Amino acid sequence: MTAYQPAAFARFGDVAVRLSVELGRTEMPLRDVLMLGEGSTVTLERLTDELLDVTANGRVIARGEVVAEKGRFALRIVSLVGEDGQDVPPSGEVAPPAAAADPATASYDAL
Repeated sequence: MTAYQPAAFARFGDVAVRLSVELGRTEMPLRDVLMLGEGSTVTLERLTDELLDVTANGRVIARGEVVAEKGRFALRIVSLVGEDGQDVPPSGEVAPPAAAADPATASYDAL
């Protein structure tokens, strides 16, 4: 098991979780939607080099990039997302300390 999969969670390994990846979104007037047809192009708000969010039951858990695997779209996980919504540093890296409201009470890990 990895740091993100402690042995205590092994019994939940067969529980199904719905994973989703959203390519992008846009908002457009209904008149424009009604005019869509074969060959129409809809521009999305996401840039081509942005990582895509991976959600599990509606909650972002990772970010990744689209790849092709055996003739199908796939997603390569680039980073995991923590409880706070921030990217989790790769194993072995120490995350920088969070800024404390009172510098006198701040604690820092030795690097």
